[in-house]
Amino acid sequence: AADKINLIPQDFFAELCEQIIQHLNHKIPGVNTAELCQRIQTSGIELNVGDLSKIANIVSFLFSTAARNHLSTEELITTLGNAVSALPKHAVQVIRHVWNEQGKSISESEDAGNMATVGQFVDLKWKLGVAMSSDACRSLKYPYVMVTLTVADPSGQITDKSFEMTIPQFKNFFRQFKEMAAVLETV
Repeated sequence: AADKINLIPQDFFAELCEQIIQHLNHKIPGVNTAELCQRIQTSGIELNVGDLSKIANIVSFLFSTAARNHLSTEELITTLGNAVSALPKHAVQVIRHVWNEQGKSISESEDAGNMATVGQFVDLKWKLGVAMSSDACRSLKYPYVMVTLTVADPSGQITDKSFEMTIPQFKNFFRQFKEMAAVLETV
C-alpha cells in the first residue's frame, strides 16, 4: 500500500485523512473513495478505486487504533515509524498534521472504544420504468421500480447497491415501510 500512497499527491491524501477523521467522529457517514479516486485520476494519476479503498481502510484503522490507545501525535508518529519504514515522507507529514489538529476529537469521543460495527444508510434513489420489448419478447410493457441504496460500510467506504422490483414486490416493500413508520410513531 505504501507504493500506492506514494502516487497520491499530498493535498488529496490530506483530504482523504480529513474525511476519515470526520467519519470516525460521526460527522459524515463515510468516505466517498469513488468520487475522490475520480478526481485523482482526472489530475493525471493512475490509481484505481480498490487501491484507494485499501489505503482508506489502513488509515482508518490507524486513526481508530491510535484513538483507542490515546496516543499523542509523537507517540503515533514514533509507532508508525517503527512499524512502517516504507511510508512516504509526505504521508507521514499529513498524518502528523491531521492527528495533531483533530486526533483529540476522536480520542475524546465516547464512542472511541466502540467504533461502528454495522453499515450506515446514506441515501435512497428510485425510478419507475417500463420494459417495452426485448430480443426474446416483442411486447413486454412490463413496469418495474429501480431502487439504488447508498450505504457506508463500517470502514466508511460508500457504495451503491441497486435492484429492481416488480410492482407487487414494490407494494410489499412499501407496506413494510409503512409498518416501520407506524412502529416508530409509538417510540
